[in-house]
Amino acid sequence: MILVPAAAGKSIRGVMENKNKLFIYGTLIDPEIQELVWGRKIKGTADILKGYKKSKIKIDGAIYPLIVLSKNGKVEGLVIKVTDDELKKIDKYETDSYKRIEVDLESRKSAWVYVKNY
Repeated sequence: MILVPAAAGKSIRGVMENKNKLFIYGTLIDPEIQELVWGRKIKGTADILKGYKKSKIKIDGAIYPLIVLSKNGKVEGLVIKVTDDELKKIDKYETDSYKRIEVDLESRKSAWVYVKNY
């Protein structure tokens, strides 16, 4: 058997060169939800999003976390890196109740986040 090393930026599970930073603060932090939605677990790095606060939304009879604009608010969460394909899967999971926007975090990182879709 000949072993060939993976190319830079690729993993055994697939191409990973298109990594997107995503700030997560609710159900997506749960490793079981991660496995269900995009097929792998990601630990992430702690960060804070200022100018938003946590709220809740009811979808199909269940209550889910949501963030909304708040001048003095801040939301603690994690920054994870996902591929373009994984991001598309997360878009579907989040439903039309959420929209994905790009934000600047306290760490000065730029990341996607799901907020209330007004």
